[in-house]
Amino acid sequence: MIAMPYDYFLIVWFVLAAVSTVYVGYDQYKNNPEPAVMKWGFILVTLYMGPFGLWLYVMADKEPHPGEHEKFVKPLWKQGVSSTIHCVAGDATGIILAAVITAGLGLPMWLDLLVEYVVGFSFGLFIFQSLFMRKMKGGTYWENVKRSFLPEFVSMNAMMAGMAPVMSLLMMGRDMRAMEPTELIFWGVMSLGVIAGFILAYPFNIWMVQQNLKHGLMTERRPSGGHSPDSHIHHARKASSHEARGEEKPSHQMHGMKGRTTRTQLATMAGTTFLLLAAGIVFPGFFVNLTLSAKDVGGAIMPPGMIMPFETPAEAMRDMAAVPPRQVGYVAPPDAKGDQTLVPRLENGTKVFDIEASVIRWNILPDVAVEAYAYNHQVPGPRLQLTEGDHVRINFRNNLKETTTVHWHGLIVPNEMDGPAKITQAPIAPGGSYTYEFDVGQSGTYFYHSHDHPDRQQALGLYGALLIAPRDPAKEPIADLEYTIQLQEWLKREWRTYPAMLMEGGMPNYFTINGKAYPETDIVPMKVGQTIKLRFIGTNNNFVHPMHVHGGPFEIVARDGETLKETARYLADTINVGPGQRYDVIWTARKTGRWLVHCHIPHHTTNNNVEQKGAGGLTLMLNVQ
Repeated sequence: MIAMPYDYFLIVWFVLAAVSTVYVGYDQYKNNPEPAVMKWGFILVTLYMGPFGLWLYVMADKEPHPGEHEKFVKPLWKQGVSSTIHCVAGDATGIILAAVITAGLGLPMWLDLLVEYVVGFSFGLFIFQSLFMRKMKGGTYWENVKRSFLPEFVSMNAMMAGMAPVMSLLMMGRDMRAMEPTELIFWGVMSLGVIAGFILAYPFNIWMVQQNLKHGLMTERRPSGGHSPDSHIHHARKASSHEARGEEKPSHQMHGMKGRTTRTQLATMAGTTFLLLAAGIVFPGFFVNLTLSAKDVGGAIMPPGMIMPFETPAEAMRDMAAVPPRQVGYVAPPDAKGDQTLVPRLENGTKVFDIEASVIRWNILPDVAVEAYAYNHQVPGPRLQLTEGDHVRINFRNNLKETTTVHWHGLIVPNEMDGPAKITQAPIAPGGSYTYEFDVGQSGTYFYHSHDHPDRQQALGLYGALLIAPRDPAKEPIADLEYTIQLQEWLKREWRTYPAMLMEGGMPNYFTINGKAYPETDIVPMKVGQTIKLRFIGTNNNFVHPMHVHGGPFEIVARDGETLKETARYLADTINVGPGQRYDVIWTARKTGRWLVHCHIPHHTTNNNVEQKGAGGLTLMLNVQ
């Protein structure tokens, strides 16, 4: 599924890889005179390396004109390409198969790499080199295993030294879908890893061809000039002694090859590639957490700029991860409004509310939609309006893909109804339900929100207003109008929605009032002389927002649900609303005009750092006539 912009590139890459592979396969069997094992080698390499594999085939192996293959493939650099193809075709196949299996088993990354090495080496040695090439090499199967062991060891070490850091750093990087074989990016990382492995293994294979330890490109023809699996095989390569004399080395049977290197040279080369392999596996461990598995991280996509050192736990990654688009179960209309009053039903005198949490797509601006966690398909969630003394029952259902709970912020309720996950109740599993029931003994401005990973879930939209009228209406400060303001911060980057957090990579770039950013926030109509009670609710997670009203001061009449005595009330034009705090203020429309209500941190009144129609984010209008 398309989740990031580069997914389109991956689609194009693999289309090109498929076309390249079909062409190489067709041309090999139709036109190119070489053994079947090399034909399959180039086919597999092109499948893994895409257009790069096609380039290698055309430039190093494809017969340019009939009868010219022997001469065309003679240069040492082309022979080195063929030798590396042997390695990539066999070893990479084993590595990729092992990677798919280990991901399914949920093995940690460090063990994954070791298993991939063992399987890749075994596949390359026992199957591709010793079995598939036995007829050409001559001798028994086990003679070929013995003969191929050291060259395969050198070549595999170099290849895995190139592949391992690419796989580790990218699979455990920002986009950990790369650990899931069901995701296109997994195969993209594998393709890039094979290319890196090929590049690193190539110079070692040139050396082994030069030292007569490995075979290069071969030509296989019928006596009549065609090519057939039963025809003679010729090895087109120049020995260094012949090159020195400017002579051409004659073709010969493959099993006539004999290495001419010393034991010291072999040991040095083997040791060098082994050190490269160790570095390729260990080095990424200084930067990413190799103890984690595909199942631990669950295909998480991290926000740009998040610092993830090697000790970053999987739980932190999952909390910071983007909302997977495939989890969206409802797309709200672009003009949908949150904070809609939920009308309860009465059952034997009890007010009963039904609430569910789910993942939706929600427009905070006409052209900016977020993947949000929502109560009843709206952000903020539905408003619950109660009266002091009510007995309420809230039937909650969890339709998220993760556990959750609900906390009734500021209310005095039985402990088992309070909501903190793993403290007062077990987390509500996906698809599960829980019934909250309590008596309402307070009045004022409150709200409800998730209390299971609230840094993630509340930041993504799981909150709603809970307004409680006093049993005695005379105890509540009265205004002509009322308007509730629920604050929120959002992080939307590269098409994905992340929970905004005060940490590297988690800083918000959009801000909303009641689920909308200015200029899509409400315009509240008033008349000169009217008063309005503004209920500020800190439903956000991060910043203290200094909320300012133009056109004159307001009177602060309540704080955190508690009505202030008249002697304690005071005038101000800015109030700092922190996360979890609530303030009720009464403002009087003194003069006609459009008067702003906004956060006094200028960045918070922009949309992705841009002002639209004079403002953005945490801004709304009081339009006084």
